Amino acid sequence: MTRRLPSTAHVDEFVRTARTEGLHAAVSKASQVLRARWYLRDTDAGTVRVRGRVKVQNHGSIRLGNKLRLDGTLVPIELVSFGGAVVIGDGTYINYGTNISSTCSVSIGKNCLIGQYAIVMDDDYHAVGDHSKPGRQAPVVIEDDVWIGARVVVLRGSHIGRGAVIGANSVVKGRIPPFTVAAGMPARVIREIPHRD
Repeated sequence: MTRRLPSTAHVDEFVRTARTEGLHAAVSKASQVLRARWYLRDTDAGTVRVRGRVKVQNHGSIRLGNKLRLDGTLVPIELVSFGGAVVIGDGTYINYGTNISSTCSVSIGKNCLIGQYAIVMDDDYHAVGDHSKPGRQAPVVIEDDVWIGARVVVLRGSHIGRGAVIGANSVVKGRIPPFTVAAGMPARVIREIPHRD
């Protein structure tokens, strides 16, 4: 087994943080990077910081972007691939208790915010009439700059447009247009968000 030394980017970040925020902050960030390397060793991960714990089951493909922040301090975050692909873009933040699982494809864009106890899944896992048979599956796409509130459930086949906000405790099934606020069970658009392209 070969040892992976810290990249020059990690060393530069440590020195920069120590100078601007102090040694305690630099050590805290460095420990989060080391924790990420341990928990995410079975994934294709960029520069990721982990607070707390992350549980990973990778029987397919899990790719994580750079500057990703995973906060599993109170309850672990679960990243599961049952032969499918999970792709999470740069700069995304995922809060504790979140479960992201795929048998097909789950794609989460850049700079998204995912609240605590959110569930994102692309499969029903069991047929409604016969629980011994597999359920239906369809890809899930969450575009860039999406904010998903606490305890939101995103079901198979959902597509959430760029810049959308999903209210807490909502259930998303289907398409949510870009730059809108959606809430409810099932989630419906309740207003548009002014934006500049």
